[in-house]
Amino acid sequence: MLSKLALFASILAVVSSITQASAGSPSRAVLESRYTRPHSLGDDYVFDPRDGWETVNVTNLQYKYRRDSPMDDSLLSGNGSSVSESLFQELAARDVVLESKRKLSDHITGVGKGITGAVAKVIKTIQAIGKPEAVTITWYTGHDLENPSCWANGNWAPTDASFAAALTLQGWQNKPKCFKFLELCRGKNKCVFVRVVDTCAGCAAGSRHVDLTRAAFGTLADYDEGIATVQMRGATDPEGWFENLWGPKVKG
Repeated sequence: MLSKLALFASILAVVSSITQASAGSPSRAVLESRYTRPHSLGDDYVFDPRDGWETVNVTNLQYKYRRDSPMDDSLLSGNGSSVSESLFQELAARDVVLESKRKLSDHITGVGKGITGAVAKVIKTIQAIGKPEAVTITWYTGHDLENPSCWANGNWAPTDASFAAALTLQGWQNKPKCFKFLELCRGKNKCVFVRVVDTCAGCAAGSRHVDLTRAAFGTLADYDEGIATVQMRGATDPEGWFENLWGPKVKG
């Protein structure tokens, strides 16, 4: 009888330990979703340059493709604080021609939609830093994703589901360096973290332009919208790591 009671107690102890472990250790999928869905700063949040924010624009400019409907890059020049109506008209005309190039699988379309309740946990692992400024954001796909300039060996490239960014070479007071993380916010309730992995060599000279992977752009704006202005500031590296989202870690 005592042996049966001891066995039963042992089984209860094992079950209890398994339950506690599963409760305290979220699955990799749940952890990853914290970084692939937009987070909120709260309804009372105020964007302040002293907190490292700057305003930037976002668009779907496919800067490495041959343009079937040519667009003047000078429309994207300036300080990024406003976008001319002619640019929107040009983007709309070009998107009709390039529609077939922009169709991706259904599971990609849904990436990054919605707001999760993991805001506090995300903020704990990635902290915003640096001086804020205005920037333009766009999204890129297809062959544009190949051979990101931040890696010399070419062993990794982002996908449409990655959370990565390509930046213009000039136009910054303090250009974010390769492999650094950025926080981009469109309003108080749509924010996302991305990692710098490439340069936008085809973007307008002197513009502060952030070209985003499709999933990252989709958390901030509709793909058909094409271009948007957002707040940007630097951020620290996360404690957890997902190579499919950000690429391999680098030393230093």
